[in-house]
Amino acid sequence: MPQFIVHTVPGSPFARSVLATLIEKSERFSIAPIAPGTTKSEAFLKLHPFGRMPVLQHGDFVLYETQAILRYLDRVLPKPALTPSDAKAAARMDQLMNICDWYLFQGVCNVIVFHRVVGPKLMGLAPDEAAIAAAMPKARTVIAELDRLLGDKPWLAGDHLSLADLHVAPQLDFLAQTPEWTELSAPVPRLAAWLSRSNARDSMTATTWERVAALAQAA
Repeated sequence: MPQFIVHTVPGSPFARSVLATLIEKSERFSIAPIAPGTTKSEAFLKLHPFGRMPVLQHGDFVLYETQAILRYLDRVLPKPALTPSDAKAAARMDQLMNICDWYLFQGVCNVIVFHRVVGPKLMGLAPDEAAIAAAMPKARTVIAELDRLLGDKPWLAGDHLSLADLHVAPQLDFLAQTPEWTELSAPVPRLAAWLSRSNARDSMTATTWERVAALAQAA
């Protein structure tokens, strides 16, 4: 039986970061699927009192908050290392992970992706075009900054894959499924190429919404 259990709704980009990290570590895992709309249930709130996802179980140790989970996995599964040894590169990784949580997801992906992808697919909702348009200025700023910080490096924090790549890529992959990505990606060919490199990795191809949903159904 896998020693790591990931509690999530299939399709969550935050859970995808966790699953991709486990795959990069060549570690087996199982998925404990959560039905959409049930994260506030009494049973789930015992795992995560704020009703968010994912939650990681490792034996009798339960951990929530995606960044905490990713760093924990990199400590208990040290090879390959996904945190740069150089202090400045590690700080850049941390910065990019926080940009992902506070600026890329908040106000960009949780608006544009929700109205274009998640809401229509899970809830049958029509996109709110006004909300999407209002999110675009922030989206342009975030995408431009991610591209600037990437620069000419192959990966976000340097020459090697890091937790930053595994944290940011699932969010951008979702955003790339929207028509807004055509405009957003046009000025940032380096970032678009980075996303293509990221999406080509086994850890990303194995953790698409469809693949995770199939794993959850088999659980």
